[in-house]
Amino acid sequence: RYFHAQCVSFCFFFMFLHMLKGLWYSSKYLPWSWYSGMTIFVLSMAIAFLGYVLPNGQMSYWGATVITNLFYWIPDFVIVLLGGYSVSVPTLQRFYILHFILPFVLLGVVVVHIYYLHRSSSTNPLSGVDSWYVSRFYPVIIFSDLKMLTMLFAALGIQLTYGIIPLFQGDVDNSIESNPLQTPLHIVPEWYLLTFYATLKLFPSKLAGLIAMAALLESLILIVESRAMSPVISCVHYHRIWTIISIPMIPALYILGCLGRLSLNDGLMFIGISAIFIILVSVTKLLDCARMRL
Repeated sequence: RYFHAQCVSFCFFFMFLHMLKGLWYSSKYLPWSWYSGMTIFVLSMAIAFLGYVLPNGQMSYWGATVITNLFYWIPDFVIVLLGGYSVSVPTLQRFYILHFILPFVLLGVVVVHIYYLHRSSSTNPLSGVDSWYVSRFYPVIIFSDLKMLTMLFAALGIQLTYGIIPLFQGDVDNSIESNPLQTPLHIVPEWYLLTFYATLKLFPSKLAGLIAMAALLESLILIVESRAMSPVISCVHYHRIWTIISIPMIPALYILGCLGRLSLNDGLMFIGISAIFIILVSVTKLLDCARMRL
């Protein structure tokens, strides 16, 4: 189970790096790759959350309680999902089944993602057909992937042996068996869930936090639409301006992730809401087709 948890952390770490590369470069001319990639991201988050609940530790139990409480305005859905009115043994059984089935759905979306990626080629923004202008998947890309895979297994072995990245280790409270009668002083989920968890905590109403979390995710999905709204794209300055506008989004998302581990006060809530505002303003600017007509 420890090996499985560490592999999940590494998977999300490289997924975030991959999304960052797509955000700064390829998402603009590969919109369907971006859409399918964001679908992979959402499904991965759901699968990871289901697996996070399965150990039935103190932190995972109350994390599941917090998330399922968001949907209590649909009581019938909650009863079907949990198998009752609270997180219990039937809930773990349902989550285990979903945790097993959803990866096969994810695999199908990955196939669609790869299809759209290689239909125009990920390093071919002008859709050139001359072999001199494109990088072939074999042998260049596949050998590069094999080299990276070797380095990944070496890093994973070091992490499993020495635990050099404390962030990947998880919370120690989750090794305590769940107790419905004792609430932890501060609920901290796994690190890859912190950005959305912080967005949820910044708003006093559960429904408002859920809407803000959905709006944040939707804004990341829709940023590719600025290309569709722009009739002219400059090959020289296009990526430069795109990168400059999107740079403030990265520290803002990082700040939200840091706030997810903290107990919020008025000052931290102001910082978090400001970070969300910066992200939404950046996305709005990227959706402004006038800035793309160069």
